Amino acid sequence: MSSNSTKGLGIYRIFSFPNPRIMTASPTEKIELGNQNIFFDRELSWVDFNHRVLEESFDKENPLLERLKFLCITESNLDEFFMVRVAGLVNLKNAGIEERSLNGKRTSETVAELYTKVGQFVKRQYESLDDILIELKENKIVVVQDPSELAGDDIQFVKNYYKREVSSILTPLAIDPSHPFPHILNRTLNLGITLYSDDDKNKAKELFAIVQVPSVLPRFLQLPPNKETDVRRYFPLEEIIKLHLGDLFYGMNVKQIHTFKIVRDADISINEEQNIGDLLTTMKNELKNRMWGDAVRLDVHSGAGHIKELLRGLLELEEYQVMEIPTLLSLNDMMFFQGLEKTSHLKYSYPVPKSGFAAKKSESIFSEIRKNDHLLHHPYESFKSIEDMLKIASQDPKVLAIKMTLYRTSGDSPIIQFLGEAAENGKQVTVLVELKARFDEERNIRWAKKLEDSGVHVVYGVVGLKIHCKMLLIVRREDDKLNRYVHLGTGNYNSTTARFYTDLSLFTANPEITEDVAILFNTITSSGKMPRLSKIYAAPTFLKEEFLHLIQRETDNAKNGKQARVIFKMNSLVDPDVILKLYEASQAGVKIDLIIRGICCLRPGIPGVSDRINVRSIVGRYLEHSRIYSFENGGKPEVYLASADCMPRNFLRRIEVMFPILQDKHRKRIGKILELLLRDNTQARVLESDGSYTRLAPGDDDPAVNSQIDMVDI
Repeated sequence: MSSNSTKGLGIYRIFSFPNPRIMTASPTEKIELGNQNIFFDRELSWVDFNHRVLEESFDKENPLLERLKFLCITESNLDEFFMVRVAGLVNLKNAGIEERSLNGKRTSETVAELYTKVGQFVKRQYESLDDILIELKENKIVVVQDPSELAGDDIQFVKNYYKREVSSILTPLAIDPSHPFPHILNRTLNLGITLYSDDDKNKAKELFAIVQVPSVLPRFLQLPPNKETDVRRYFPLEEIIKLHLGDLFYGMNVKQIHTFKIVRDADISINEEQNIGDLLTTMKNELKNRMWGDAVRLDVHSGAGHIKELLRGLLELEEYQVMEIPTLLSLNDMMFFQGLEKTSHLKYSYPVPKSGFAAKKSESIFSEIRKNDHLLHHPYESFKSIEDMLKIASQDPKVLAIKMTLYRTSGDSPIIQFLGEAAENGKQVTVLVELKARFDEERNIRWAKKLEDSGVHVVYGVVGLKIHCKMLLIVRREDDKLNRYVHLGTGNYNSTTARFYTDLSLFTANPEITEDVAILFNTITSSGKMPRLSKIYAAPTFLKEEFLHLIQRETDNAKNGKQARVIFKMNSLVDPDVILKLYEASQAGVKIDLIIRGICCLRPGIPGVSDRINVRSIVGRYLEHSRIYSFENGGKPEVYLASADCMPRNFLRRIEVMFPILQDKHRKRIGKILELLLRDNTQARVLESDGSYTRLAPGDDDPAVNSQIDMVDI
């Protein structure tokens, strides 16, 4: 075990992709940018994270349908990764631009290694799928992929369904000189078909055609039940279409037929300086273009042979950009089985969230916040406390104004309703809606228009920046003066994700914090210059500077013999300046524990450089989303929560906030949360200096610690 592993715990190695080019670093490694031996690559680290998610689909300790869900998540993650990050790299490569990543790789090298690594990853996905399909069958849920397994009654049932529901929707598209290759939509499932005419006995004149599998229909059709068993059988829609190709291509014979999916460049690029007057219209237009970007990956059935080459040529893809898939494409559609009835025994049983901070009357809820700050830990404590506060504020005659940021919210969010009702009740309501929240743009546009229709003043983002902070400000008249109440959080105002994401949020009436939030709202809406705030650190102006200062303070304390320790919990660590500062702190003797769910470009365990830095990733039933930054500060601990990860985009291209936890009882509670995460020996993976991850397991005499389950008691 490397020096950064946790002492006293059993371990087992998980499937990983260590970087073969990493060299053993010497104790004299220079702590500077450009030293490729002290950084991991951002994109390759992301693939490693997705593999940790995939490992959960293999883990027999997880219920079967939860394993299937983890598998589906990896497919969705991978598609989004290609649509944005990989597409950007491919564009650079095609333009001949060889940028260097943190670990010194050129763009072309990173692209080549990414596709190789993803190819290995896809093979593992389908090994997992094979296992899951077998166990689904053992649980009397069968996916029938071979039409020969259909009985006589099944054939007639499928035929009737095809005629009634499917045939009228389909459009066969022939590809020839007079019919150019159609622009197939991003991530849709399609059939590639080669045919020949009944009149062409030598099969010399081959026709190539495409049929899109309609996404408006369910991917899986439930077949009639067997009277003697309670087995549930499902037949894929693409197989239904294959059985009836004669109806689509009359007088033609099928030579080959294979399913395929195209993943396209879907990143949205807006010149906001030119479109500042009409960001909403510009965003709507760009969203239409998202479906038509250049192809960056082709998924096609193994053995497609000629069809694969036809598609590759038509899409102008390189061989390495084609992923050959052994069975069902578009794994994310398998989430269908999560919704089946009578399958609760195949899923997690989630505990009911504690009520957290709850009050039914306006006077009591605001008086409680005036007395004490209230800290909530989601999903262990209910997100409904936030919704209740908004509902009460919308109806309270003493509330004069409400200001809020919305980055991502759920489709049926009552928050939108309460904000609208507040405006209709005569309150001054301002909502900062981030239109550029990736893959949530359309939803945000809909809610923004609905809010405007209710009389809410909607601000559509800030030029050149994303509004990523999570802030709610309520202004209330009390005893002839105005008091402010604030909610700040590490996660989005989204009641759906709040059931599955771990996040922390704070209600406070602290005059310095509420003043800071009021100033920040006015700065954003006025496009003014951001001032230095009293208690809150805000990006893009001061957050990074102050963050580096706090790490430096720990370094100085260690050099002066004072208590020095850092515990950070975040989603990703990429910013090179923060990484270099942590290396310097480690060299000075600061003990550093990093809990990083996703990307980590810091390389732990380098002798003399990062041997006091431990990095772990926790992947389980909940998505670890909270950002916590804890500093020992010479025995006077300081704890901050933030909306920001340690990434250049968070520090420089977003409006973020990091806010202090001022009350001792809440600092101690967060300390317990962090210590439990650091004791986890079931869901934690430790990052080794070669880039691989080692999953921890309890030793023979050690109790099992699953932080996501045990957290309910903290």
